[in-house]
Amino acid sequence: MGLFDRIKRAFTGEEVTETPISEESKIVIEKYDKGMEKTRKSFSEKMNELFAGFREVDEDFFDDLEETLISADVGFDMTLALSDVLRDEVKMKNVRTGEQVKNVIIEKMVEIYEKGESGLSTAIKENPDGPTVILFVGVNGVGKTTTIGKYAHKLKNEGKKVLLAAGDTFRAGAIEQLEVWAERVGVDVVTSNSGDPAAVVFDALKKSKEENYDYLLVDTAGRLQNKVNLMKELEKVNRIIAREIPGGATETLLVLDATTGQNALIQAKQFKETTNVTGLILTKLDGTAKGGVILAIRQEMDIPVKFVGLGEGMDDLQVFDPEQYIYGLVRDLIEKK
Repeated sequence: MGLFDRIKRAFTGEEVTETPISEESKIVIEKYDKGMEKTRKSFSEKMNELFAGFREVDEDFFDDLEETLISADVGFDMTLALSDVLRDEVKMKNVRTGEQVKNVIIEKMVEIYEKGESGLSTAIKENPDGPTVILFVGVNGVGKTTTIGKYAHKLKNEGKKVLLAAGDTFRAGAIEQLEVWAERVGVDVVTSNSGDPAAVVFDALKKSKEENYDYLLVDTAGRLQNKVNLMKELEKVNRIIAREIPGGATETLLVLDATTGQNALIQAKQFKETTNVTGLILTKLDGTAKGGVILAIRQEMDIPVKFVGLGEGMDDLQVFDPEQYIYGLVRDLIEKK
């Protein structure tokens, strides 16, 4: 039984028969439990404060609910969607008590998110005819280079041959940082002193094909959307990849800092306008109470979250698990029922 079903059945009182889980799954659950702690506490506290003074479901309550959800970084569109379905449920099912209303909010939040998952995959698309090229984009300071290092570590542990390309030739220390990660993980890296990201990528593509690498992970300069020259540089890199690899980059992953809350959503929208973003990575989820932004991203964008950062360790970059995320968000509200 999936966690979505567990959450739904928690409200009906229906007995759930637990099935044994593997040690690997237990580790993932523990990482999500710890990594979601700040967001879970913040969300639960805000919801409990809302219902502490609950009297009835009227317009004042809906105003307070919307303010609470927005303050929890759930996002404007997701907040309106939840508010609308709650209004319908109140009419259809004669929902009246605070506990009933809380149950409906969480149930509908799960249903909206679950519907949003349709057709979106967290799996990385692989190139069957050569190296899988993954382009990492994002503004400075989001943890992009560190994320590349951690992903390289994950791939190497899976038995993949990995090459890094130090395409961020603008930020001081970026090349050295990637070299440190390459040495730490035990993978190869292509660098250049020319200052030309396109030249670095070309050399890396040549090496990855000639030496049969499974993955080529390309670092890029932190791009602010108003920096036209930097965006043109990214377009040039994409053209080179498309020329050397049929179909171009297999994935373009936008790295976002979860601690920035709604700013992460704004960045995602801006990058989507200028770049063919195929997936998102949310870093530093463990260090913020603003993890509700993932709900906002799911409601407003047709781009899957592929990975989340749940800690500072080498193994703390985890494949995004929507069920673990949702359960981690509402667990305290369920278990205190």
